[in-house]
Amino acid sequence: MSVGTCARAFGSPCVHEHACVRCSLLRPDPGQRARLEEIHDNLQARIIEAKREGWLGEVEGLQVSYSGVKDKLAQIDATLQRKAAATELGMPSFGSISGRASAP
Repeated sequence: MSVGTCARAFGSPCVHEHACVRCSLLRPDPGQRARLEEIHDNLQARIIEAKREGWLGEVEGLQVSYSGVKDKLAQIDATLQRKAAATELGMPSFGSISGRASAP
């Protein structure tokens, strides 16, 4: 399930093998925030389990993905804040953009 758009050039190799939450080129879709929160919670639970079981290599890999998900959630929040803080500039009149005034 896609959680955003990959900015990687089409056909270029991806070292993440479908673990896109780790990739800095993923542009997360704000509509997928709930899905990313699910992934976040799942990774958190898996990290706890891996620590409990002593799977240190697994813990390290899961923490990389966990950091990636937190980054993607922060990107979504920043995008939503920018959209909310947008300033309406209005539409300039033709006279102000043409550099000449029309005769009355």
